[in-house]
Amino acid sequence: MNKIDASYFLSNQETKRAPSSELGKDEFLKILMTQLQNQDPLNPMQDTDFIAQMAQFSSLEQMMNMATSIDTLVHNQLVSPVVQYSHMIGKHVSYQSYDEETGKETGMKSGKVVAVSQKDGWAILEMENGDKVYADSIIEVSDTAMTDDEKVETEGPKEPEPDVEGSE
Repeated sequence: MNKIDASYFLSNQETKRAPSSELGKDEFLKILMTQLQNQDPLNPMQDTDFIAQMAQFSSLEQMMNMATSIDTLVHNQLVSPVVQYSHMIGKHVSYQSYDEETGKETGMKSGKVVAVSQKDGWAILEMENGDKVYADSIIEVSDTAMTDDEKVETEGPKEPEPDVEGSE
């Protein structure tokens, strides 16, 4: 036989109200209802006053909904890996490649980023050559692809070549 959870009984509910400095739509409605119940019967609230208060309530509710929506949008924009790494599109990157079966390093590759996606909360850069690379495995980023001459220059100075024309 099923039992009813005793915490759901009204007698077990907390009756103390926690003070708050914020006025929400529930508090606004309580104030409005109290005002209607306690108004002077010989001088009741004018319908224009009541309509104005209802319009204020409607505006308050819409502003609260909009603020919640904006907060949600900003939060999603800040935590989205796609947005965080979208500036990488069009950049040339160098990255460590791995064998998918063994997980061992297979060497350095480079290429142009054409898209950014996410998987399980991780940013994945999609390369022009079809590779998909986790953003945290990127080693170098540049605006343009490095030529073979530039790669040699970054390795260190070259030995001067002998002057063939000037030899006797």
